Amino acid sequence: MTKNQFESVREAHASEKAQDYVEAISEIIAERGECRLVDIARRFAVTHVTANRTVARLKRDGYATSEPYGPIVLTDDGKRLAEFSHKRHRIVAEFLLSIGVPEAVAENDAEGIEHHVSPETLKAMAKFTKRKRD
Repeated sequence: MTKNQFESVREAHASEKAQDYVEAISEIIAERGECRLVDIARRFAVTHVTANRTVARLKRDGYATSEPYGPIVLTDDGKRLAEFSHKRHRIVAEFLLSIGVPEAVAENDAEGIEHHVSPETLKAMAKFTKRKRD
């Protein structure tokens, strides 16, 4: 790997958790009408403390807000990041399905791949998948 490749991987890892959390918060809000810290802890099978630390980072970075003991709310930036992450996930999952990967495996694999795929590769995956549907 070249230095730039390592930098890209490090950057992807740094934003991976934020993307996963805002996407989960968005999904929980859509399912239940609101998202609380306990919902996040359950979704990721982490302790309340771990979920709280990650949500604190989301708040610090401008992706979420919440009052003590209140629901977690995504900011406009958080909503955009959740939508961006969800779209990437769907493209990767649909691509994997289109090449014959079983659905459960495609969903699981897409969760990791979505954070590391380049915009060029993502565009090619979307184009390939669209061609397969047409």
